[in-house]
Amino acid sequence: MFFKSSNITARIFDRQICTPAPGTSVHYARKFYENLVPSYTVYEVECPDHSFRKFTDDGQYLISFSRNLQELIVYRPRWLSFSCKDEDCDNHDLPLKAKRFESFFTQLYCVPLASCNELICKDFFLYMESNKFGLFATSTAQVHDALAVGGAVQGVPSIEKITFHLLRLEDGFVLDEKVFCNDFVNLAHNMGVFLYDDLLAIVSLRYQIIHILQIRDSGNLVHVRAIGEFCREDDELFLNSNAQGMALSDKNKQQQLLGNHIDNNIHQAQPNPGNSFLSGIKQRLLSFMFRGLWNEETDDTLRVQKIRQKFYFHFQDYCDLIIWKVQFLDRHHLLIKFGSVDGGVSRHADTHPAFVAVYNMDTTEIVSFYQNSADELYMLFEQFCDHFYATSRNSMHMNFISSHSNNIHALEQLRSIKDKASSSSQFMKKMLSSLPFSCQSLSPSPYFDQSLFRFDDKLISATDRHKQSTDHPIKFILRRHPYSLRFKIKPGPEAGSMDGRAKKISWFLFHPVLPLALSVQQTLIMQPPLVNISVVNIHFRR
Repeated sequence: MFFKSSNITARIFDRQICTPAPGTSVHYARKFYENLVPSYTVYEVECPDHSFRKFTDDGQYLISFSRNLQELIVYRPRWLSFSCKDEDCDNHDLPLKAKRFESFFTQLYCVPLASCNELICKDFFLYMESNKFGLFATSTAQVHDALAVGGAVQGVPSIEKITFHLLRLEDGFVLDEKVFCNDFVNLAHNMGVFLYDDLLAIVSLRYQIIHILQIRDSGNLVHVRAIGEFCREDDELFLNSNAQGMALSDKNKQQQLLGNHIDNNIHQAQPNPGNSFLSGIKQRLLSFMFRGLWNEETDDTLRVQKIRQKFYFHFQDYCDLIIWKVQFLDRHHLLIKFGSVDGGVSRHADTHPAFVAVYNMDTTEIVSFYQNSADELYMLFEQFCDHFYATSRNSMHMNFISSHSNNIHALEQLRSIKDKASSSSQFMKKMLSSLPFSCQSLSPSPYFDQSLFRFDDKLISATDRHKQSTDHPIKFILRRHPYSLRFKIKPGPEAGSMDGRAKKISWFLFHPVLPLALSVQQTLIMQPPLVNISVVNIHFRR
């Protein structure tokens, strides 16, 4: 259902006398954002020297960290209010007091999180909306040439201590902590951790273990299971008891042979039971691939040839795969990305070959397995993209993010890029490199709703990433008649920068409900001495 008029007063009357179709009331209400836009900017706001992370998905809190990455500072957004003695206040400039950061945000508390040798990971934060809990991480420095001991993967860095802190955001009280020692978890942009409802998946790259934790209502982090070396809860018990039985049997045989004065170097001939098995998750993967190839052919000769060519020829390559990244699809299934060791720790992982698998945690079976350039996987990605986002059931705001499976404009944009691509396989590989999706990496702001506004996604998007900055304003244009410019967002100083040698990046923090946004521009002047200048602007509806 569409409003008959673009006038906000007429739209309010239409809302009173018209009833939207079932299931469309939220989409119907979001059209009011075509009228309510952040049309005014306060440039170069006087604000604390903090690293601003994001608004929580319900808009209740603004998360920031101290510049030395030792303290967490949480703010409550509040609307600007000031007095004006003149009759026509709208045409007057804001008073100086109204242009301060404190006029828009109230500090709730400041909590020290990191110890003296730890730093807060400023790119990591997960929000549990149902309980108003926040998950933060601190860590010591990386050791890139760490020795692979105790089952660790060679080539993966080590971090002496990684601590996850669960806080009650209402008052900043630390509810629980989970510590990983001499391990490596990719904390950048939440890549190594995924939150779904009350379940938390943490990927240990160094030891190839997926730790599944549950966040209780009481605020406790409870270990549920570990997937990697073992898949079922009693796998370790079974293998240990079996190894003890084998050792006892071998000892009896040795005594019998020694009694007969037979020396055949039996100690050297016996394999080490601790190193004779692949990990449980790798065994599941290899058996799934073998059975799939076996069932493709009915003729025994063709079957053997196919298995030799497609399985045994690449067997060592499959054995060398490691887990890169994981996400929940629902409470029972994980989407797991496999690849080489080099790709797992590289910033350009999308250039390395990779595979994705769907794993059932209850049955411990691999359900499906694809290379990251497979046609079938791309078809699922294009048609059912929303299923990969796997938003928590209690997160209402995250259910209205535009994607090419729920928005015709996003789909047209995707197909336009596909048609212009020189190689179809490379295009699909690039698109599928984003799977599994990082948790809570998209802004639910209605101004990124592609059914309402059109904008240049090279300069700004719902994705939580830094963008190359420009001195020109970023335009938001209506998707519907009259297709006019509704508002502009300009990061950095109002007059722009005249130094062409400076490297500028910007990022944007949009409130999920209010017509309010922060833009942060960092300018790095490349000539000695190197200078890093940060400018914060506040964009709001006046």
